[in-house]
Amino acid sequence: MGTSIRQRFNQTMNVIGFRLAHPLKQEFLCPICAYRGPFRDLTTEKTGLRRHAACACCGSLERHRLQHLVATKVFREIDATSKRMLHCAPESFFKPIFSGIFRSYETADPSMSGVDHVVDLAALPFPDASFDVVYASHVLEHIKNDRLALSEIRRVLAPGGVAILPIPIIVARTLEYPEPNPHEAMHVRAPGPDYFDRFAAFFDKIDLYSSEDFPEAHQLFIHEDRTIFPNNYAPLRAPMTGDRHADVVPVCWA
Repeated sequence: MGTSIRQRFNQTMNVIGFRLAHPLKQEFLCPICAYRGPFRDLTTEKTGLRRHAACACCGSLERHRLQHLVATKVFREIDATSKRMLHCAPESFFKPIFSGIFRSYETADPSMSGVDHVVDLAALPFPDASFDVVYASHVLEHIKNDRLALSEIRRVLAPGGVAILPIPIIVARTLEYPEPNPHEAMHVRAPGPDYFDRFAAFFDKIDLYSSEDFPEAHQLFIHEDRTIFPNNYAPLRAPMTGDRHADVVPVCWA
């Protein structure tokens, strides 16, 4: 039995075992791998319980499923098969999807191994108008000079190009940290919905897609208690009411 076959077999058995262990758990449909069934809850001491977070088959989280739906819609509109894409901080299960769609597909990150370009998003080495699509998910909250990064993204986009730049919306209003927080994967800020206002200085049009814009069957909401903040892990983050939070994907047009 080959390694890939063994991995698929083990994955299938894990999924079957999870389903059998949760016969009454609510079922959803993953738009990435087409799995239908209960999703896994996640629990960490940093944020507590996050219900229905991960697809039991491919492991995609709420943000990945929403981004996949948005990207599929946008890539159809622009005819991605003739376009050049730069994928920053590339997610493992998006790489085969995107590389199979675009005419040219390149990856970039300042520290990740196996990428095509080891580069800083705030200092891209590419000529102007090098790409038709730049995709950078949950990257800008790690960059102190995010406006310079946005300027660089805009510079390397060709006319009519598009940048898909999701960030985690975790507070009501954006908070800048005095230094990177090691408990939040070195985030330098906690973004709120107002963060998208920064994009207006660099892009001609910004379309915002929310969890609310797609079928609930895909489970695109983050179910967690954010009233626990601030805490030792996020001492500056303000609390948020409710236990069901929408995610947002900004699509920025050059």
